[in-house]
Amino acid sequence: MSEPLCVLFIGETGAEVVSAELESGGYAPFFQRVVTEEQLRRTLSGRCDIAISDFAVGDFGALDALRVIQEKGVDLPLIVVSGKIKDSEVLAALKAGAADHLTRGNLMRLNAAVEREIRAAKLRRERTRLEEQFRQAQKMEAVGRLAGGVAHDFNNLLTVITGYSDMLLAGRDLKEAQRTALQEIRRSAERGGALTHQLLAFSRRQPLEARTIRINDLILQVEKLLRRLIGEDVELVTIPAAAQDAVEADAGRLEQVIMNLVVNARDAMPNGGKLTIETGTTRLDDAFSAKQLGVRPGPYVTISVADTGTGMDEKIQSHLFEPFFTTKNPGRGTGLGLATAYGIIRQSGGAIGIVSELGKGTTACIYLRLAEPKPQAASEKTAARGSLTGAETILLVEDEARVRKLIVDVLTGRGYTVLEATRGREALRLAKTHEGSIDLAVVDVVMPEMSGPDLIRQLARLRPRMRVLYISGYTEEAMVHHGIPESGIAFLQKPFLPDALSQKVREVLDNRTNSANGDT
Repeated sequence: MSEPLCVLFIGETGAEVVSAELESGGYAPFFQRVVTEEQLRRTLSGRCDIAISDFAVGDFGALDALRVIQEKGVDLPLIVVSGKIKDSEVLAALKAGAADHLTRGNLMRLNAAVEREIRAAKLRRERTRLEEQFRQAQKMEAVGRLAGGVAHDFNNLLTVITGYSDMLLAGRDLKEAQRTALQEIRRSAERGGALTHQLLAFSRRQPLEARTIRINDLILQVEKLLRRLIGEDVELVTIPAAAQDAVEADAGRLEQVIMNLVVNARDAMPNGGKLTIETGTTRLDDAFSAKQLGVRPGPYVTISVADTGTGMDEKIQSHLFEPFFTTKNPGRGTGLGLATAYGIIRQSGGAIGIVSELGKGTTACIYLRLAEPKPQAASEKTAARGSLTGAETILLVEDEARVRKLIVDVLTGRGYTVLEATRGREALRLAKTHEGSIDLAVVDVVMPEMSGPDLIRQLARLRPRMRVLYISGYTEEAMVHHGIPESGIAFLQKPFLPDALSQKVREVLDNRTNSANGDT
């Protein structure tokens, strides 16, 4: 069977001879002919496999054609096929970028040259694609690290703001105006905390409570809420068509992703339209996996959100998942919606992609790895809230002075004795010199000098029965990259309220697990 071949032929004569030779080599050539620079510029917007040009075509020829092709940035190999020309002209064409030169009277090498150049062009395009994918991955990783660092520092500030606001609000001698002001401060800090959670989601540094969920059930559960969200002028169609739909994911975070995609779809249809949410199953192959770093081939559940809105051009699509990038008017969005969705799905081991065309709408597709369904365990009832006070001795290791002072104020106010340390070595000195028992170490995960986990490993030799509570604003990234076990570890994420800290401390102290050496 002949292989289709699109040939951009630049010249007035000789196409018939070239076509016959290509056909003899197993090609089925289709010719697009041009004889002027203007025609060439128009034709280059399409996709041809090879260009074949006479050396001179009136005032236009191979050298001019090569210049135009290079100016347009098109990867289109050009072979010069001409009558007899000077050796200096052949050399000039090759120096200008021609792939080869043949004479019309001797085309024996034409098919081999065409095959060679098409194969080389495919390899170049694949290399360019991989390089661009790598650059994009590097960019997203760099932005993610920056976002995670900003969120960590911001969480320290929010911990202090919300903590002291809560402590003041607990007082009974506040004037009404003072209480109102403090409540507003606390609400604003909570909104700031929500933004840091979005940044952590993008950078894949937030903890996810993954469990086995059925996607079809999830879509049906949020359908009513989505109908209220999009308004009456948008028709919502849900098609839960996934035959197998069990995935390991955080249901709440996945709902957040779907909400973000639906809100974007609604905003893209200001005059109304149709929004379709459909589930399905597919098997991702090695080719897809190569385009999505970290996504393994295999069976996946898909969730597609398609709208009939305005669509987007390629330039906008290339920036969609970057934090703070938005096409909405000022005041209508933070630019974190899709960045958050990207982080949640990638952290869940899946992939997310968006296909759009101006005037033809947008389709966002989520891929989550298929999981074996597990029987859902009955939800455990929340334990009754116990006392938030105690008399134990706690070693606090926190390098941020304001956060450390807040924790000391909270814990000493609840009856605990607190030993303060700003660095790992200072904590080790306290553990060696303190004469009484140390019941609990509250340790920041990321600190100068040595990390929290490194410190705990050394403290375990000095105080093997001491329990441990980690705190951090980095969450997932810090826990994984600093060697904290994935399960069975006590952890409290910043920002936290005084009651939450006291409750967690009491919970760890009353629990027989989480000792410094891991013993129960």
